[in-house]
Amino acid sequence: MAPKKVLLLCGDYMEDYEAMVPFQALQAYGVSVDAACPGKKAGDSCRTAVHQGIGHQTYAESRGHNFALNASFDEVNINEYDGLVIPGGRAPEYLAMDEKVLDLVRKFSDAKKPIASVCHGQLILAAAGVVQNRKCTAYPAVKPVLVAAGAKWEEADTMDKCTVDGNLVTAVAYDAHPEFISLFVKALGGSVTGSNKRILFLCGDYMEDYEVMVPFQSLQALGCHVDAVCPDKGAGEKCPTAIHDFEGDQTYSEKPGHDFALTASFDNVDASSYDALVIPGGRAPEYLALNDKVISLVKGFMDKAKPVASICHGQQILSAAGVLQGRKCTAYPAVKLNVVLGGATWLEPNPIDRCFTDGNLVTGAAWPGHPEFISQLMALLGIKVSF
Repeated sequence: MAPKKVLLLCGDYMEDYEAMVPFQALQAYGVSVDAACPGKKAGDSCRTAVHQGIGHQTYAESRGHNFALNASFDEVNINEYDGLVIPGGRAPEYLAMDEKVLDLVRKFSDAKKPIASVCHGQLILAAAGVVQNRKCTAYPAVKPVLVAAGAKWEEADTMDKCTVDGNLVTAVAYDAHPEFISLFVKALGGSVTGSNKRILFLCGDYMEDYEVMVPFQSLQALGCHVDAVCPDKGAGEKCPTAIHDFEGDQTYSEKPGHDFALTASFDNVDASSYDALVIPGGRAPEYLALNDKVISLVKGFMDKAKPVASICHGQQILSAAGVLQGRKCTAYPAVKLNVVLGGATWLEPNPIDRCFTDGNLVTGAAWPGHPEFISQLMALLGIKVSF
């Protein structure tokens, strides 16, 4: 059977997570994903927006990553695709006025191909006239439009709510990604085996935004139990994240990212109950590498040869823990010194999305490598997605 192929409908100031998480998660599962935006071509970028509630009457917005497109909208042929994903954010407000976009959505709907839309993405569905008498949810502010378009509104009582009606999967916000992506994979004919795993994420303030949330929700969508902990913090507390991007300077830029909610307390965590450890990059590893409890945790996973997946600057912790001696390892290029001094054989991350597995250890250089990074961890854990 030919690999599944999906189209991601993009626009400027789509929500950062709502574009990248499904984009990279689906690729990690073996699905080919094209990202296209009206008026742009492959190689161009869309700006994204970070949307999150911070105690005001509506969500706050700040600049997100620059999202690189890999397809040209004018060359899209619906017959080549098995499904459509529509992120939310502010992009749908103007995409819903583009007749080419609406025609594209109608063709997917008429062909009964799976359509997965999140948050404000449902504005496009309403404008295309494909929600009449269909059960549908969305970000609460979209309710009046959906009701006026004839949809059967499903109350958005929680931010992680999803609704399925035939080929249509809708979700309230990026909190719903695990179920949203899982339902879309199922709609594409996919099934998951080997996902009864427990995975621990080692978090810290100003870890890279994508490098925590993309693998976190990708693994949850597979059915894994995933916990996130940070030293000196408990379940329900948050870590601020950093957006590291490549914008033409001699090194990456940094902007504030989403606040990431922890699910467990570091002091109460029983490492023996987890099957694998994931270490995001960003700036957090600089100080986490100085924490004796962190070092002990990492050594415990490595001594027992449990899968450990570390990306970007996360390898600073591996080096400090003394677990790289004799191993083959890559990392963000600026971390090469840590890796080499830690006794590892340096593997050049060329291109930057390259990842490597050495025994129980998966290492990656940066978030563009997430599909391979997650896929290699899945292989170590015995998790498989079949279509």
